Amino acid sequence: MIFTSVTHVIDIINHLPAANGQVKNQALARQSQLTKPPGSLGKLETVAVWMAGWQGLEKPQINNGQCLVFAGNHGVVAQNISPYPADVTGQMVANFAAGGAAINQLCAEANLTLTVTDIELDRPTNDLSQGAAMSEAEVLEAMNIGAAQIAEDCDFIVVGEMGIGNTTAAAALCMARFGGDAPRWVGPGTGLDHEGVAHKAKIVEQALKTQGETDANPVALLAGFGGRELAAIAGAVLAARMRSIPVMLDGFISTAAAAALTADGKLDALDHTVISHMSGEPGHLRLAVALRKQPLIDLGMRLGEASGGALATLIVRAALATHNGMATFAEAGVSEG
Repeated sequence: MIFTSVTHVIDIINHLPAANGQVKNQALARQSQLTKPPGSLGKLETVAVWMAGWQGLEKPQINNGQCLVFAGNHGVVAQNISPYPADVTGQMVANFAAGGAAINQLCAEANLTLTVTDIELDRPTNDLSQGAAMSEAEVLEAMNIGAAQIAEDCDFIVVGEMGIGNTTAAAALCMARFGGDAPRWVGPGTGLDHEGVAHKAKIVEQALKTQGETDANPVALLAGFGGRELAAIAGAVLAARMRSIPVMLDGFISTAAAAALTADGKLDALDHTVISHMSGEPGHLRLAVALRKQPLIDLGMRLGEASGGALATLIVRAALATHNGMATFAEAGVSEG
């Protein structure tokens, strides 16, 4: 067990390791010496330097990348906030196991080891519109499940989820953390029509009204509005930071889960993360702005499953290939401008 109490989680966040500044500067210096005009590879350069700083290697690599997908069920599904029943969560987990989902194909292309962890699917969280979704003990348990999935030799992580109803949980968590009104956080999820989205917004508003002010700490936020899969993602992201492992967030839900770690305004708790893509879920743009992060790509995806994160890993690999493999001006015998 890594996370033993609410106080322990807060203490960890207050003493997080930073990126290796010396190595980061070495990577920046290397970029300035490669056979290209300065900045001409755009975000590929930024990604390579980010990876270098967190891995502590001037030439970072992904040798043992993992894709961690967590699944959980939500009591708020009883409020008709999804066109699909909660049973679909387990059915999709079975599809992952059989290799038939999008994430299976994308992980194969990105050379990521896929681990799918379902957490008590037969015991949904409480209905967040009627009270707290989980107890603090349940949150800590799920966070530890998430942390435990990181392999000893892992050097890069993608996090994602599966859970009918979890866009409602993510929207409520974001509203509790960053404020604003429910219609600006809520979207269609798995395919709601306009009336369905409006109803979903009312359920989120009811959740915030019922639960009132949430204590400014990650465990309280996740207990109030999260699901077990969101808490597991938060635990994996925090454990990765403790080990200086760079993390690729997927879309709206995994970003919302990680955002719980920024409670009390600690945005630097996510310095080791990058948002992989701009989700088609409307609240994701608002969330990215609140976190001061710019997603790598925008393809209109909103599938979940860590699909955007796995796809963006291909861009990370391209960034590292150019950073590590290109010749310097001196090596190539090319005159510098």
